[in-house]
Amino acid sequence: MIKVVLVDDDAIVRQGMRAILESVPDVIVAAEATDGASGVAAVQRLMPDVVFMDIRMPGMDGLAATREIGRLAHRPKVVMLTTFEFDEYVAAALRAGAVGFVLKDSGPQQLIDALRAVVDGNALLAPSVTRRLISAFAEQVPVLDADDRSRIESLTLREREVLALLGCGRSNADIATALFLGEATVKGHVSRILDKLEVQNRVQAAIIAYRAGLARDSVT
Repeated sequence: MIKVVLVDDDAIVRQGMRAILESVPDVIVAAEATDGASGVAAVQRLMPDVVFMDIRMPGMDGLAATREIGRLAHRPKVVMLTTFEFDEYVAAALRAGAVGFVLKDSGPQQLIDALRAVVDGNALLAPSVTRRLISAFAEQVPVLDADDRSRIESLTLREREVLALLGCGRSNADIATALFLGEATVKGHVSRILDKLEVQNRVQAAIIAYRAGLARDSVT
């Protein structure tokens, strides 16, 4: 079963999402929370697979909660809920460790597809959004530090090829096609890349790829 926690101060939003997600046989909504602090507590208690997290909430907001979750030994996939396709809060949340975002007015199938995507290890970002995000971060910190350079040097040639495509926002399926690999093999490479780069998710790896000049749309 895929265990989900919903964190949003709007009861109607939570009720709608619960109804949609629990219509899927292998999904259970283990808890609902109305603010970031209670959301973090639910994650510590229940160890879910995925957290849908509102950004703007009273008390501890979604950004602070995402940072707290990123410090836990058990780190579920955090998906931000927002009314805007892209703003500074979304960017900050992604940098803090969220794996993507979904719009609050998304349809039922979009929400279910989003859940499946993050469970499968993909980021919820269109390539155009990923490029805007990593470009903005690269401008803030344009030079790799010595630790990042050392971590990149620890990657194998194949892992660098995968990282290059991660930097363009490509999905596991896209990377598999580009490199003539099985999707399970790509997932294994991505997992090892995250471990070697000491980052929490694909977006953070993509930022490093961009700053290192590795990100490109094709591998030659």
